[in-house]
Amino acid sequence: MDDETEREQRPEERRAAAAARIAQQQTWVDLQLRKARERGDFDDLPGYGKPITGLGDEHDPDWWVKQLLEREQVTGVAPPSVQLRREDADLDERLDRLGSEADVRREVTEFNARVRWALYRPPEGPPVVTPQRDPDTEVERWRDRRAARVAARREAAAARAAEERPRRGRDRGRERGRARWRDRLGGRRTDRG
Repeated sequence: MDDETEREQRPEERRAAAAARIAQQQTWVDLQLRKARERGDFDDLPGYGKPITGLGDEHDPDWWVKQLLEREQVTGVAPPSVQLRREDADLDERLDRLGSEADVRREVTEFNARVRWALYRPPEGPPVVTPQRDPDTEVERWRDRRAARVAARREAAAARAAEERPRRGRDRGRERGRARWRDRLGGRRTDRG
């Protein structure tokens, strides 16, 4: 349309023309989607044929942020008090992976420093309720857990050895029997082995 013709149109006509263009655009988009579907462009998408997760749950306006954090495995976004609670829950497991008392003491000392840092900061989020840990006590607990793991490994090894012993005896007996048959047959091989 010309500028003059557009100026001559009344506002109602302009609105009607805009609505017609939008309707045409919707038809064009539908046509493009149908063609893509016929070509199979949507067949190999991840999640194809599977239910959409989260449908039916109550509406959470931050659902996309939570999914992004989970998918990208982003950490360190929670308030310090929540981070410290998680860290406190995982501390024994982390300590068990360490190989010496000095490493355990260092890890506990660093944990205590993070707790003190969170206590002396201006509060953000829930209050810090995670207690500091005594390095000597944690080293003692680490030793006890380590001794229990070593004892469990020894018991498992002894149980495996006990299971294997009778088998070895039976196998030796079978082998002796086969050797006797070979001797009786004059060294000739048989189908039995």
